[in-house]
Amino acid sequence: MYPLNPDRFFDPNPVIRNIAREIYNSIKDYPIISPHGHVDPKIFAENKPFPNPTDLFLIPDHYLFRLLYSQGIKLEALGIPTIDGSAVETDSRKIWKIFGENYYLFNGTPSGVWLDYEFNIVFGIKEKLNGDNALKIYDELQEKINSPEFLPRTLFEKFKIEVLSTTDAPFDTLEYHKQIKDSGWKGKVVPAFRPDGVTDLSNINWQKNIKKLSEVVGYEIYSYKKLIQALEERRKYFIQFGATSTDHGVVSPRVHDLGED
Repeated sequence: MYPLNPDRFFDPNPVIRNIAREIYNSIKDYPIISPHGHVDPKIFAENKPFPNPTDLFLIPDHYLFRLLYSQGIKLEALGIPTIDGSAVETDSRKIWKIFGENYYLFNGTPSGVWLDYEFNIVFGIKEKLNGDNALKIYDELQEKINSPEFLPRTLFEKFKIEVLSTTDAPFDTLEYHKQIKDSGWKGKVVPAFRPDGVTDLSNINWQKNIKKLSEVVGYEIYSYKKLIQALEERRKYFIQFGATSTDHGVVSPRVHDLGED
């Protein structure tokens, strides 16, 4: 058993901790409004069970596999897809075993705190993950994610999420947002407009992204003026699906007037 201290996120100073606890208790039952996130809207559109614990927790989370990689564990052994398509480990149980054997590496990290919360509180796993119990915990998690109680939409409602914003490129068709909207489900999942892929010229995929944007707007983008026009049109399209925000990864606040052409 490894019970989680209810004050684990609060200041060690007892005076500050008491104030923090009081504030937290006054708001803890409010619904969640998540203005920024990287949840794939596809999971809510399809509402299918998550495939397995490895694909749910480890493979999509670069914070986890990068830490393991920093300790000499090959990404191929963790099932992380390669750029050239070369072979990687596909046995999810074998990958999970490696994860369990090295779980101690996450002690004291934000990822470790988050994983402990997920395992202990959300999934009811009362043992600390390690190499000896890794496959046992894998099976427990697999059984739970196969149940209706752990379908994406059910979890959304269980967590009392009022609205969740995803992060989407300007050339995204928002196909899955449309499916969610048309499904009749009451959960509110909205896009956020993230244009970095077409505004950051240092992006190695910039030209490809401009071409994708041209395809969705239906005309060639050959000037800065045309780029702004396309972005304005896509922004209006995003608003139709509930978007209220944009998201920008700005490395430097330096600006330069490019004019209209």
